Amino acid sequence: MTASQTPKKTFAPSRRRFLKDVAATTALLVAARQLLPHGAFAAAAGPEVTGTKLGFIALTDSAPLIIAKEKGLFDKYGLPDMEVLKQASWGATRDNMALGTANGGIDGGHILRPKVHLYSSGAVMQNKQPLPMYTLINLNEDCQAISVAQEYAETGVQKDAGALKEAFAKKKAAGKAASVAMTFPGGTHDLWMRYWLAAGGIDPDKDVELITVPPPQMVANMKVGNMDAFCVGEPWNEQLVHQKIGFTALTTGELWFRHPEKILGMRADFVDKNPKAALAIMMATMEAQQWCDKMENKQEMAEIIGKRQWYNVPVPDIIGRIKGDINYGNSRTAQGTNLLMKFWGEKGETSYPWKSLDTWFMTENIRWGKFSGTTDVKKMVDATNRSDLWLEAAKALGLTDLPSGDSRGTETFFDGKVFDPANPSAYLDSLAIKAMV
Repeated sequence: MTASQTPKKTFAPSRRRFLKDVAATTALLVAARQLLPHGAFAAAAGPEVTGTKLGFIALTDSAPLIIAKEKGLFDKYGLPDMEVLKQASWGATRDNMALGTANGGIDGGHILRPKVHLYSSGAVMQNKQPLPMYTLINLNEDCQAISVAQEYAETGVQKDAGALKEAFAKKKAAGKAASVAMTFPGGTHDLWMRYWLAAGGIDPDKDVELITVPPPQMVANMKVGNMDAFCVGEPWNEQLVHQKIGFTALTTGELWFRHPEKILGMRADFVDKNPKAALAIMMATMEAQQWCDKMENKQEMAEIIGKRQWYNVPVPDIIGRIKGDINYGNSRTAQGTNLLMKFWGEKGETSYPWKSLDTWFMTENIRWGKFSGTTDVKKMVDATNRSDLWLEAAKALGLTDLPSGDSRGTETFFDGKVFDPANPSAYLDSLAIKAMV
C-alpha cells in the first residue's frame, strides 16, 4: 500500500462517520431544544436532578402542580422523575419539609404563603429550629371562604361577622365558647378568620376558641357539631353547602379582593444547590398556571384534580366556584362573579410574588403575636422572596411585558382599612383588636 493510497482508503469511511455523527448530534440538539426550549435551558445541560418531591394539600389552589404533573410539563422541562405527593395536613407538610427529600420528606410544594416566614424563622418548627425557605411563585388569588354551621342561618351573617356576636357571646356565657376552625396557626386561613371576626367586633383570642383542623376534615367535623364556623379553601366550602350542613358567609375575595393565597415554596438549600432544576420546576408550574386560568379548561381541570389519587372529590363540588359561580347556601347564589380562583392574570401579576404582599402577612402575624413587634420585616421578606427567580423563569419561557418591582401598592380591605407597605405601623395603629407582643 502506497502512502498516496492510504488517505483514499480511510477518507471515505471517516467522512461517512463524521456525517453520521453530525446527524446524530443534530438530532440530540433538536430533542434537547424541544425538551428544554427556552432561554438558558436551550444552551445549558439541563437540570442538575431529574426530579424531586413536592407536597400538596387537597385544595383547589394546588391545581397547577397537579396539572404540571398530569400534562407532562415537568417532563417537558427535563424533570421526568418529579413526584407530587398528598399531605395529610399542614402540620404534616411542615414536618416533611423539615426532613427534605433526602430523609424521606419533601423539598417543597403547595403551602400557605406565611409558612415561608414561619418556617424560616423557626416560629412553628420542632425545637424552633429555623428552616430557610424561598417563596418562588404565588400559585393563586381568592376563592377561599368562611362558612358557618346551619344553626346560625337566622343571624343572616355575611360580610359583617358582628351578626354572630350575640350568638357567640351567649354560647360562651353558657360555658362553652364557639369553636372556630382554621387550618394552621399563622397561615392564611387563620388570618382571614381573625380579620373577619375582629372587623365585626369579635376578639378571636378571647371571644371564641380557635382550633386547627386539616382542610379535608372540615366538613366532617362540622357535620358532627365540633365547630361553629371555619375558614378553608375549596372544594370544602362548596361540599359543605351541597351537603346542607352549613352555608358560606363570604368568600375571601370579598374580604380582600385579589388577595394572595398559596405559593410554590421550596427549601432554600434545594434551590441554592439545584438552580437549574428550581427554574425548571417554576417554568412547568407557571405554564400550568396559564392553562388553569383559561375558562375553557375549567371542566377538565375539575375532572383531573377530583380524581381519587388527588382530591377524591366529585366534580360538582369543584366546578362552580372555580368558574365564579357561588352557591352560598340557603338559596343565596351568584353567577359569573369575579370571585373565581385566579392563577395567572393578564401578564403574570397573580403568579408574581410581590414583596409588598409578604410584608402584609408579616405585619398581620405581628398583629396577632406570631412575631415580635421588633421583627425586621424587610430583612425576612428580602431573605425569602425570590421574585428575581420568577422573572428569570418567565423570561426563559419567552414571556414579555412582565410585572416588576417590589410593591403592588396599597391594599384596601372590605372594612375600609388600608395597608400601605411603605408604612405598616400606620395600618397596625388603625386596628382596634390585636394581640401584639
